[in-house]
Amino acid sequence: MAVPKRKTSPARKGKRRSHHNPLGVNSIECPNCGEFKLAHHICSACGYYNKKEIVDMTESEEDQSDLPPPN
Repeated sequence: MAVPKRKTSPARKGKRRSHHNPLGVNSIECPNCGEFKLAHHICSACGYYNKKEIVDMTESEEDQSDLPPPN
């Protein structure tokens, strides 16, 4: 069984792990409304994906306005 001959120093450990960082979020600007959204996802602001309306966001706003205010 292989056993380390010396203790790994914090600097050496840090150099080895220098590329183990998480990748950044790939957000792009929505071509329809200009809001930032995740790539390859439906825009949460306007409901468009690939220049096509997938989710009708106007219905959800009207449905919420019909509800009475909470007490």
